[in-house]
Amino acid sequence: MNKKFEVVGIGNAIVDVIAPADDAFLDQMGIEKGIMQLVERDRAEVLYAAMDHRSQSPGGSVANTLAGIGKLGLASAFIGRVKDDALGRFFIEATEVDGCAYVNSATEGGEPTSRSMIFVSPDGERSMNTYLGNGAELDSDDVDEAVCAEAQVMFLEGYLFDKPKGKEAFYKAARLTREHGGRAGIAISDPFCVDRHRADFLDLIENELDFVIGNEAEIRALYRNDDLEADLAAVSQICSLVVCTRSGDGVTIMREGHRTDVSVEKIVPMDATGAGDQFAAGFLYGLVLGHDMETCGKLGAIAAREVISHYGARPEADIRELFRNHGLG
Repeated sequence: MNKKFEVVGIGNAIVDVIAPADDAFLDQMGIEKGIMQLVERDRAEVLYAAMDHRSQSPGGSVANTLAGIGKLGLASAFIGRVKDDALGRFFIEATEVDGCAYVNSATEGGEPTSRSMIFVSPDGERSMNTYLGNGAELDSDDVDEAVCAEAQVMFLEGYLFDKPKGKEAFYKAARLTREHGGRAGIAISDPFCVDRHRADFLDLIENELDFVIGNEAEIRALYRNDDLEADLAAVSQICSLVVCTRSGDGVTIMREGHRTDVSVEKIVPMDATGAGDQFAAGFLYGLVLGHDMETCGKLGAIAAREVISHYGARPEADIRELFRNHGLG
C-alpha cells in the first residue's frame, strides 16, 4: 500500500515529569504513595513547582507505541493536542526525534500541556499525579483528512473515549482512514472506561474498526461474560481481528474465526510500564509488513519483553536487532 504513513496514532500527549521524593515529602504534599491519581490544574501547578531535580520524557500510551514504531523504521505520525508552552514544545520535539511526525499545531489558548508528575521514593515506588490538561481536549477538528488519507493503519487510544468530542474524533479518523483504503483499530486502554461507555465502545468496534488490542481485563470488560473464552468469542463476532495479551500467559489472537496462541517467556519485570504500548508497536510492525498472526504476536512479545527489562515506557535496545536474534524481522 503506497501511503505516506504506515501507522498514524491518536492519543494523549502527556509529558512524564519525574523527580526523587522521600516519604516525608510525600506526606507534606499530601501525595498517596504508589498509586496514580488525577489532579486538577491548580494542584498540578503546585506539585510541578515543588519538584526538585526533575527530568522529563514524552509519554502517553499511543505516543509510546509510535515511538517504538519509529525506532523500528516505519513512517509514523501522531495526532494529539499540546499547548504552545515549554512542555508542549518539548513533546513535539521529542516526538519527532523518535522518528514520528507531529502533525498538529500547538494551541495558543486553552489548558496547559498534559503532564504526569511522578515522584520516585527511595524504595522505588512511583507515585503518579496526572493532569490531563490540553491533551484531553482533542476533538474532530484536530483530525486532518489529508493525514487520514495517508494512513495505512490508524491506531486509537481508548483513554480519549471518555469525552464526547474524543469519540467524535475517533469516528472521524476511523471512517476517513477506511474510506481511503487504510485500516483502523484501537487499544482499549482501560476497562473502567469501557464500563462507562460500553455501548459506544461496542458500536465503534463493530461498525468502524478492523482490529482491537487489549489485555485480558480490557477484553473481558466488553461483554462481561465472566469467562475470557466467551468474551473472546463475542468480540471476534463483531471484529475481524482481536488481540488479547495475558501477561506471562501469552497472547491470543482471533482473526476471522481462526485462533492463534503465542506463548511468551515469563520474566520478573523491572518496570511493567509501557509493556502493552510496546507490544502494540511490535504487533503493528508485523501487521504492516504482512506477517502472519503468530509472527506478529511474537514480535509484540519481544518488544514488550525489552521494555519491562528496564525503567521507562520506551525501548532502549535496538528492537530490530532483537527480532533478528529470534529469526524474525
